[in-house]
Amino acid sequence: MKYWLMKSEPDVFSIDQLKKDKTTWWEGVRNYQARNFMMKDMQVGDAVLFYHSNAEPSGVAGLAKISKIAAPDKTQFDKKSEYFDAKASKEKPIWYCVEVEYVDKFKEVVSLSDLRTNGKLQDMLVLQKGSRLSVQPVDKKHFDIVKKMGGL
Repeated sequence: MKYWLMKSEPDVFSIDQLKKDKTTWWEGVRNYQARNFMMKDMQVGDAVLFYHSNAEPSGVAGLAKISKIAAPDKTQFDKKSEYFDAKASKEKPIWYCVEVEYVDKFKEVVSLSDLRTNGKLQDMLVLQKGSRLSVQPVDKKHFDIVKKMGGL
């Protein structure tokens, strides 16, 4: 099993919306490295830290898991979508997404500042200067610490 952090702006898609919907396709990712993580590395059952970005506070809001492996992101073919990509075709899709399933919500968001002040997390990717990837790997030791910080 692998461990991941996946970012979403809560006003676009929140942990509460995932809890309500139970699952969602992680559509709209338009970064090649993040896409490659979803396409090549994520497997069903992998654990996810669900991160609220551009929020007050930004931080890890709960847990999810990968419920289906990568499939072509349908939004790349939809001319009405902000994620439409004219270079993509059904025969040669460019963008892929995985299905994510709700697991649990933290009582309180484990804020970015809480993550930064925990010395055991100093080498966590999300805390590195310039790290803006919306999908990124997480070490098991970091996953376990954040999960505990979230009360689970």
